[in-house]
Amino acid sequence: MTPQDRAQDVLAPPAKAAIFLTVTVRDGKEQGAHDALADVAGVTRAIGFRIPEAALSCVVGIGAEAWDRLYAAPRPDGLHPFRPLAGEKHAAVATPGDLIFHLRAGRPDLCFELGRQLMVLFDGLVDCVDEVHGFRYWDERDLLGFVDGTESPTAAAESGPAALVGYGEADPEETYAGASYVIVQKYLHDLDAWERLSVEEQELVVGRRKLSDIELADSVKPDDSHVALNTITEPDGTELAIVRDNMPFGAVGTGEFGTYFIGYAADPGVTEEMLRNMFLGRTPGRHDRILDFSTAVTGCLFFVPPAAFLEDPEPFLARTRA
Repeated sequence: MTPQDRAQDVLAPPAKAAIFLTVTVRDGKEQGAHDALADVAGVTRAIGFRIPEAALSCVVGIGAEAWDRLYAAPRPDGLHPFRPLAGEKHAAVATPGDLIFHLRAGRPDLCFELGRQLMVLFDGLVDCVDEVHGFRYWDERDLLGFVDGTESPTAAAESGPAALVGYGEADPEETYAGASYVIVQKYLHDLDAWERLSVEEQELVVGRRKLSDIELADSVKPDDSHVALNTITEPDGTELAIVRDNMPFGAVGTGEFGTYFIGYAADPGVTEEMLRNMFLGRTPGRHDRILDFSTAVTGCLFFVPPAAFLEDPEPFLARTRA
């Protein structure tokens, strides 16, 4: 079985609706949470089976501290607590999170029902510390009005190596082939301040044309634009990518508007380098200009194990002990 066959639905195409549930496991409830994780796939299938064309899916991620409490094997190599960043003006904060459930579908009612049933399944075992309901906005735009995720690879030949451990290997030696690492952050936007900028000024902040989504020429694009600081290359010039599935969210009554960033990577160091560029700058003090209008209020890193791991981790854990 290849890594892509073992993976959770990390590479699912962008959906019209999503729910992001971040929870912490209660002290003394580790075994119950461990056992409940084995039932997540079955609950997802039961709900999604009724409307298969909506393509309901659920990706489960496990945080570093939760891994140490739930499983006896050593942590996966890239799994560690989210590393906060403190720039001269802006900070990437680390917030609690033992498990994340990333629910996606073509209809919001399926996400809602799956989320409700997951909370029933984990009742008394976990506490929800963050819940975000995302929606598709126009032609894949965020609430700042720009297309989001343009550079996220879509073809399996590109997205697989970016997001999945051991992708492309016919007989991988890696115990967790097909796994991924996911970093999530909830950003709140100051839309009033953003909309006081002209379109041309907004384009210089982002590094793209607002209407066409075409990237600005290097001669025009500022080195502290969002696009410039999120372009990561190896010494040979090869560009490194992550798979983003960001979603806008908002509450019109309270005026809370934002973007939920979620980035899957085979190597979490790629995403972490992007964040360092954004918050610290490639040149000290030259932070990502988009942070002047978007504030990160959460930050977590999770390991997304192969699909079979959650239902029966023992074969995987036995290999790590060998």
